[in-house]
Amino acid sequence: MTVNRHLEEFHGLPAFTFPDAGDKSSRAASLPAPESVAWRIAVDAYDSEEEWEDAFARFLAAVDTEKVRALIVGAWSDVYDTSPHAVIDALVAARDRLPALRALFLADIVGEECEISWIVQGDVSPLLEAFPSLVEFGVRGGNGLVFPAVRHERLRTLTVETGGLPAEAVRGIAASDLPSLTALDLWLGTSEYGGDADVADLEPFFAGTRLPGLTRLALRNSEIQDAVCTALASAPVVARLTHLDVSMGVLTDDGATALLSGQPLTHLEVLDLHHNYLSTAVRTRLLETLEPAGVVVHADQGDADSDEEEDGTVWRFVAVGE
Repeated sequence: MTVNRHLEEFHGLPAFTFPDAGDKSSRAASLPAPESVAWRIAVDAYDSEEEWEDAFARFLAAVDTEKVRALIVGAWSDVYDTSPHAVIDALVAARDRLPALRALFLADIVGEECEISWIVQGDVSPLLEAFPSLVEFGVRGGNGLVFPAVRHERLRTLTVETGGLPAEAVRGIAASDLPSLTALDLWLGTSEYGGDADVADLEPFFAGTRLPGLTRLALRNSEIQDAVCTALASAPVVARLTHLDVSMGVLTDDGATALLSGQPLTHLEVLDLHHNYLSTAVRTRLLETLEPAGVVVHADQGDADSDEEEDGTVWRFVAVGE
């Protein structure tokens, strides 16, 4: 499974794709109010007649960018082979043109353009440095992703969607000082696609000391989901969460039982475990334990056996891999 739909909204705003060069609707009079939408700038992923930087230049010329609140970076040329270095440089160069920018998403690219684990990424920290007023930042794709430790005073939501999140990037995020962050969403992925982080790399998130405002934590889409849940069972950060998301991964009865057997979860508003490999008995136990306390539990009927070969080998997969 891969990501098959572009963002339809971002930062509470409907997504609007800035028209291509040949579209007459790209004239300023035909465009929505600058502050009313999340602007998506994209070109064809292959054989594009325009580079992303040129499309962005047209956007800067056509829109009153001083009022723009949210930007979505779609496909750039040759995303299988080319990092977004030039895209990031163009955005950084335009920072003074975007004083109201509060939300930025890099690589809103779907499977028909480029599978998530084949998107070539790069160092995204210059974007956080260039836009200190961002409150929401997201990036898709872990291939070549670099995320060194940063300090950002205002960021409230950080999302990193991958089929394999490199351990070095996990460590960089974990070492970052993000005092205003309330929501963290990491798709850890699989080792097959570069997701080589282990539970020890996640320890700073479990402790939560660098993220004093965190109330929503998602550590999901992981092949080590059982180990993650076992660690969360005694993680100090859980006591102050309202939303805990361990969905989309290889979660079995072992991980769910460990989570239920640990610290109380009845203070949560939402526990998300959708896409799982739970037995009916464990799923029922989850619901009977937490729903009477008012916790909304997303635990679709799992496939405990999954795909079993004739020799007894069982194959289980994360929701989004390649």
